[in-house]
Amino acid sequence: MNSNNGGMNRREFLKVGGMGTLALTLGTTGVFSLGNSPASAAVANPTSGFGGYGPLVADPNGIVDLPKGFQYKIISKTGDKMTNGDLIPGVLDGMAAFKGPKNTTVLVRNHEISTNHQYPVNGKNPWSKGAAGGTTALVVSPNREVIDEYVTNSGNIRNCAGGPSTWGTWLTCEETRNMGHGFVFEVDPLDPENDRSKTPIRDMGYFSHEACAVDPATGIWYLTEDDNPSFLYRFTPHDRSQKLGSLQKGGILEAAAFDELPSNQASQFSSGQKMGVVWKEVNPERAKEDAAELGCIRFSRLEGAWFSEGAFWFDDTNAGETRHGRVYRYFPATNTLELFYESSSSNDLRAPDNITITPWGDLWIAEDGSGPDRIIGLTPEGEVYPFAYNRLNGEEFAGPVFSPDGNTLYVNIQNPGLTLAIWGPFARRNAARKRAMNHAAPPAGFAPIVSDKLTAFAQEQGISTLEAAALDRHGFTI
Repeated sequence: MNSNNGGMNRREFLKVGGMGTLALTLGTTGVFSLGNSPASAAVANPTSGFGGYGPLVADPNGIVDLPKGFQYKIISKTGDKMTNGDLIPGVLDGMAAFKGPKNTTVLVRNHEISTNHQYPVNGKNPWSKGAAGGTTALVVSPNREVIDEYVTNSGNIRNCAGGPSTWGTWLTCEETRNMGHGFVFEVDPLDPENDRSKTPIRDMGYFSHEACAVDPATGIWYLTEDDNPSFLYRFTPHDRSQKLGSLQKGGILEAAAFDELPSNQASQFSSGQKMGVVWKEVNPERAKEDAAELGCIRFSRLEGAWFSEGAFWFDDTNAGETRHGRVYRYFPATNTLELFYESSSSNDLRAPDNITITPWGDLWIAEDGSGPDRIIGLTPEGEVYPFAYNRLNGEEFAGPVFSPDGNTLYVNIQNPGLTLAIWGPFARRNAARKRAMNHAAPPAGFAPIVSDKLTAFAQEQGISTLEAAALDRHGFTI
């Protein structure tokens, strides 16, 4: 599609549903039959998604192994041409998916490039000349064909991860503090390279950013830091209307600290343990230094972030006794931080990075352990299973995200630079399971006594035991 639409910008053009000519789809599509793979694992209940989809099948094309019945297509490749003829930039990383008109999906994609690269982000309105990072967008049709592909912001360094806003924009984060970079920028995929996209949100901090996520109930953002040591931050905007322009009005940045505990090391956590958290205000221009001086919680190296159903999820890529990684969840309602899962084996999980919550409620994790890397599912019960195995040894998965309809998983392989669309017999949306995944159970002394019959009823109905107990208390026939 020609980006010059008679004076109409992309936001206006897409709203009226103009689509133009389909771009050529790259790569391979295949339905795979059951076979053996280095990542194969016997998984119970393989067709439901609740515990995995069964053994992975070796990809004859040598790119990605998936369970039986799943397909993939390469929809974008570094070095090929975008709609306007420019080359698709390299080093693909974090990503978000938004609903477009006529059932399209609008992807926003990071490029973790510094200053020199064969395939830089060549924008028309860069924030910093000479910086080769930035973001691109892809408009993808319901049959997973790329309709349009274009630069959305440029002039950044190391756009690693970020997070989607509730109003349809993407916050892209710089993972650096070099050359005056290290900020968060707001990108509107339907109004690319606008002034906002090259205006750093300075109150969100100057540090080596990784990912961020917003609590839709409060408008408060949570941010991870990819450094050693790492700190966990929250940003409370002065304007919490969750509208375009609200973040640029500034806000308060704070770092997490333990409540009345002498140690500030996250290593004191044991699996399943919860601790109270307080937040200490830091100067955005010296956030890391202030967090250290204030005794805030020191993590090893924080990575992915996701907010779902009242809980904020994030991971620490090389934490834990065996250094294989940890997954935490934080409950804003109770100011409680919990170590949800710690990997004790590289076969289970190694080097967790970008994360997403699936439509049916599992947490999916992209590994970044210098290969061979996988996409690993984590269930509400704390069980793990493999979904995808990256055969491009040494190249990481990045930016896993589901389409708004939940039928397609989009994910990047950072180098040589591939964006994949993956689809197949995914489990259906399951709101009850999502609540279970993000549920903060009360302390044991305050929890109701639940009978085996009630537990079985909860499992059968796909609800939590607390919800079943509430129904029983109100006279519902079990």
